[in-house]
Amino acid sequence: MKNLAGKRVAILTENGFEESELTSPLDALRKAGATVHIVSPQEEKVKGWKDGNWSIEFPVDVLVADADPEEYDAIMIPGGVINPDLMRRDADCVEFAKEFLLEGKPVAAICHGPQLLIETGLLEGRHMTSFHSVKTDLINAGARWEDKEVVVDNGLVTSRSPKDLEAFNRKMIEEIAEGIHQSAD
Repeated sequence: MKNLAGKRVAILTENGFEESELTSPLDALRKAGATVHIVSPQEEKVKGWKDGNWSIEFPVDVLVADADPEEYDAIMIPGGVINPDLMRRDADCVEFAKEFLLEGKPVAAICHGPQLLIETGLLEGRHMTSFHSVKTDLINAGARWEDKEVVVDNGLVTSRSPKDLEAFNRKMIEEIAEGIHQSAD
């Protein structure tokens, strides 16, 4: 496994993230040595979703309105049906995520997480995957959707669902270890 010592990763999330899609990448990033912050529009804590019910809570480290993308080497966006829909309506979340794409920093999004990235307007021609119900949205945003457990496009890592977490985590860590990729501009 790659060593991410010295790397800082923002997990951008709202309430309603799919529990395993936050906890598994968080654990993998920490085991690889990264410093990880939960960044959110919520001021104190965010609540997960599991099996149709509210689940665990995590403290919020940084309010997204106060977060500086320059302080992070990468961003990770968990899925869940509720989480990305709330974030895509929040201008601070959209702008925060957009900066990582513009700077060519690694961006990892799983399941419904890519819905937030659609709002950046920067997916034209990018190879991606997602939960199958997001496929048409990504295609309409100009992405080239593929049905694979993990798709990597110049530092952009996407996966379909919790069953792909092992491959997603591995590629996310690999891309973060590589650092900045070609920027979008």
